[in-house]
Amino acid sequence: MSRVVFFLVPGVHLLDLAGPAQVFSTAADFGHPWTLCYVAERTEVASAQGLPLVAGLRWPELGPDDLIVVPGWRTGAGPGSPAIGAASLRMLRDHHAAGGTVASVCAGAEALGRAGLLDGRRCTTHHDVQEELALRHPRALVVRDVLFTSDERVVTSAGIASGIDLALHLVATRHGPGAAARVAREMVVYARRNGHEPQASAMLRHRAHLDDTVHRAQNLIDARFDQPLPLSVLASAAGVSERTLTRLFGRATGLTPLRYQQALRLERAEHLIGHGATVDSAARAVGFEDPRMLRRLRARAV
Repeated sequence: MSRVVFFLVPGVHLLDLAGPAQVFSTAADFGHPWTLCYVAERTEVASAQGLPLVAGLRWPELGPDDLIVVPGWRTGAGPGSPAIGAASLRMLRDHHAAGGTVASVCAGAEALGRAGLLDGRRCTTHHDVQEELALRHPRALVVRDVLFTSDERVVTSAGIASGIDLALHLVATRHGPGAAARVAREMVVYARRNGHEPQASAMLRHRAHLDDTVHRAQNLIDARFDQPLPLSVLASAAGVSERTLTRLFGRATGLTPLRYQQALRLERAEHLIGHGATVDSAARAVGFEDPRMLRRLRARAV
């Protein structure tokens, strides 16, 4: 069982918190091993929208598979506000040093900056405070006008609704694109991405359309991307002819169904390789019978 711990500060934005919390809660409803808890430096935390929140004062014991999320807060009350205690910043720093992942939504990136986690790393935040973040943390590599970035287990998002995108990306990374697609569908969210953003997951990046026929085919590919999926099977699942599916799929995503499946396989394989798997074992895990195909796809992506 993995924990996702939300660290709440005064003036926290409700959607910065509720959006990611809903994603992980829904993932847990579907059987993925997440438990949610909320920690703050005081028992009652006033939200930016006026609703008081209650959180625990004691951090749980965390392991490398656990996640800390810092939702954003209302900005404009002064540079670097609100105050965050040294013990909390040390907790963020120590968790990352121990192999855990730390994420932020909106202005929550400031907490990661104070903990020293943005130094030398790509990061982002809400467009209103991007320049302020860059000035306060000159060693951070602030990326403008993207929805989220991910750099060595430090994941930051632009804010508000993009916290949902960040959480879906983390679910896709941990459990595969099919799991994230199922959560997004349950939340009635069409996952969306900036097309030029290299950190965007393939599943999310090619879901920025409203074609239900193509979504039905993508749902099957997302769930079974590591298995052979003939075009006839996809067309039957989508309720159209093979020719129609190919045309609609290309118009909605810019890819053929096979290219989309390969993109999912490549992304998952890169994740496995990044965590120590060999190219051959990663290729087998994502459904390639011949590892040379994975090598060709990797070379093409460079």
